[in-house]
Amino acid sequence: MDHLEETVIQVAERPALVTYADLANRLEHQLLAPTLNEDQVIDGCRMAWEMGVAACCVRPVDVDTAVRILGNSPVKIGSVVGFPHGSANTATKLYEGRDLLRRGAGELSMVVNVGKLASRQFQHIETEILQMADSCRQNSATLKIIYECAILTDEWKIILSKILKRTETPVAVTSTGFGPGAPYSTEDLILLRQILRDRAELQASGANTLDEALRLYDAGCDRIGTTVAETILGEWKKRLTEQAKAAEAQLKTSEV
Repeated sequence: MDHLEETVIQVAERPALVTYADLANRLEHQLLAPTLNEDQVIDGCRMAWEMGVAACCVRPVDVDTAVRILGNSPVKIGSVVGFPHGSANTATKLYEGRDLLRRGAGELSMVVNVGKLASRQFQHIETEILQMADSCRQNSATLKIIYECAILTDEWKIILSKILKRTETPVAVTSTGFGPGAPYSTEDLILLRQILRDRAELQASGANTLDEALRLYDAGCDRIGTTVAETILGEWKKRLTEQAKAAEAQLKTSEV
């Protein structure tokens, strides 16, 4: 089921997606399910390269495998820190992040500590983000912070967004995909986009269909996480072919 309503507000002046690469370059193929075996991870990484997606996000244990397969490809290799609840100590998160960077990850998605957010220990969260950001900068990697929108109040989302702006964190992610309920709502996307504006990119995770991916783009998402990138891009390629045939038929009709 799609997580966005059909009438999502469209962000003004977004260029239309008109080629295969336009959408593929927005997708992150996610291989984070705990039941994936090694063969499935290998196949998923190879598929990510063949599809030409922007990134492939794998479990920490699979980073070595992803680097072996995707190391010479344009696909960015991502992994997760403090996944999926964000409740690890800062020292543990930093060690995990640095180990993943050392192994070759180019993007780290760190889950915010919701308990500290609920306790209004905002300095703890900001310090943790700054320390992880420093590790990422030293390795020319991208830090992304996962909100888990389904369990955050609007106040917490606003406070966290302001922390991301202060720390110059480049990407905000709506959810882990493993939280309760829908991973995001239309209101979440509008709120986060309104606060972050051009200071940080917005990634929505959990797109299941082509139409949902397109609506997420229209809603202002710069990156779209999905476990079914092959299906989405297959449908996109089919739709582009149909549009090209329709345009050709219309041109022939107009020439008659």
